[in-house]
Amino acid sequence: MSRQQHPASPAGTGSGMAENLDAVLLRVGVMNYSWSNTESLLIHLLAGLAGVREDVAVVLFLSLKSTQARIELIERLAKLCRPAGDERTELLALMQRFTRLASTRNRFNHSIWSFDLEQGSISTILMRIADRRDGVLFGKCEPLDATEMARMDEALKVLGELNRAIWSFLKRYGYLA
Repeated sequence: MSRQQHPASPAGTGSGMAENLDAVLLRVGVMNYSWSNTESLLIHLLAGLAGVREDVAVVLFLSLKSTQARIELIERLAKLCRPAGDERTELLALMQRFTRLASTRNRFNHSIWSFDLEQGSISTILMRIADRRDGVLFGKCEPLDATEMARMDEALKVLGELNRAIWSFLKRYGYLA
């Protein structure tokens, strides 16, 4: 899609908004790809921990509807089954790293996006309910400024490192067929 066709830069607005949006969309796209790629490695962990064929592990993986459920199953299997000592400690640490990244990923994937064409700003509106003692909060709006862009970049770096660490773990402990 060319800059002229970009939905966030209608006629009369500057290119700054479109450039910002392009930068955000690029990062969100890379985050989605990297997350999916890294999450798929959990299939190998499930197969190894449960002692099942990879196709069975795929069915287990797909039957669980969230990343958190998949991570919890792996953690429980790690505590119950195969690994001991350093292997278990390392695996649980990898799953903790994965869980910590989830909030950043969820913010950018499950928010509503707000574009102020006049100001040229982009914000996310988090669509999660927070129950409080005497009320309900929702719709937290956060501007996507340079600090948040740097936070996205750091999350992408950490996600790439996690991916490589899981691959290394899989190879080192014989989880790959």
